[in-house]
Amino acid sequence: MTERRRTKYDTTFFERYARQSLIDLVDDRFEALKNYDRPDLQDEAHNIGIEVTRAIREDRDVAHALINEIAGRPVMKVSEEDWIDMTKYGYGYGINDTIIGRMEYEYWAAALPLQRIIRSKVRKVADGFYGHFRKFGLYIFSKENLTDDTVFSTMEYTMELQEGNVLKYDVMYISQIRELFVCDLTKASFEKIPISRAQCRRFYHEALRPETA
Repeated sequence: MTERRRTKYDTTFFERYARQSLIDLVDDRFEALKNYDRPDLQDEAHNIGIEVTRAIREDRDVAHALINEIAGRPVMKVSEEDWIDMTKYGYGYGINDTIIGRMEYEYWAAALPLQRIIRSKVRKVADGFYGHFRKFGLYIFSKENLTDDTVFSTMEYTMELQEGNVLKYDVMYISQIRELFVCDLTKASFEKIPISRAQCRRFYHEALRPETA
């Protein structure tokens, strides 16, 4: 495997957060996933590749205005423990959905609307950009709380885009701080898994740990 290319901001916090949430909420066999690139999480032994990305609401200008507002807003109603973590580590995701930490600002500022990011990722996997894994997953961090209807329509949209493709995603994960949607793109069904505050804290702290070789 090639080493991860340096980027202008570090995304590995979110990739480790995604990995830990999959282990705890979906299947502990995801423990074998390693953090690489193209796609971001890989398990060579089981031939699984998962791309991790993020999305904002469809009106990008409004979404970015909101991100800027949140980033500059005085932090209110945050516990002392959360405040210490946020200021020490620079990440707010997993602590509070109205907080953007200094280390993650650019990550969200560069996000695309949900359908646009899905179109891009579907095209890339179909073109072989992420290799030729037997099973592909797409893990999306959402910066807005999606309804069940929106998740279902997003799943249908993804399936329509992929129709006829040889290389495609088998499953799509949509992550919100308090729930994870697991969408089976082969059966047009999804499961909504609630996430407790204790689990959020666990994912947060695991995401801060550097990955061991």
